[in-house]
Amino acid sequence: MTRVGIGYDVHPFEDGRRLVLGGVEIPHTRGLKGHSDADVLCHAIADAILGAVGEPDIGYFFPPSDASIEGISSLKILEKCAEVARGKGAKLNNVDASLISEAPKIMPHVALMKERIGVALGLNPDQVGIKATTNERLGFVGREEGIAAMAVACVEMG
Repeated sequence: MTRVGIGYDVHPFEDGRRLVLGGVEIPHTRGLKGHSDADVLCHAIADAILGAVGEPDIGYFFPPSDASIEGISSLKILEKCAEVARGKGAKLNNVDASLISEAPKIMPHVALMKERIGVALGLNPDQVGIKATTNERLGFVGREEGIAAMAVACVEMG
């Protein structure tokens, strides 16, 4: 049986933090605020995978109240979510995600993002879709207060 999950995440910008998207550090004046590395792209993908196999969101597995995981790489979060999916008899077919941000430009980093996400999930880079768009200067994204991401994951249940 084929199942699909969706994920959405958003993080505000914060001064003094590095910006990590898709497991890649991106040069920018600010990073994203969060308990982990705040990689909004990986978080959306993680929730999509968990949703596809009927599990709760990443906050269930990685609660922000857990001090032992503060600053954790979101690639580790993806690895755990893929492990949870495999434990339920799922084979991950592909993931597709969109970043919504006015800045920075991410297209120069997409190939490396696809590679790192693919490794974390046990996928080939061509099974990882990453796109970017702006919010046409509307809302919190348009005011450059943060970044949002949406993702879908497709799995085959065994």
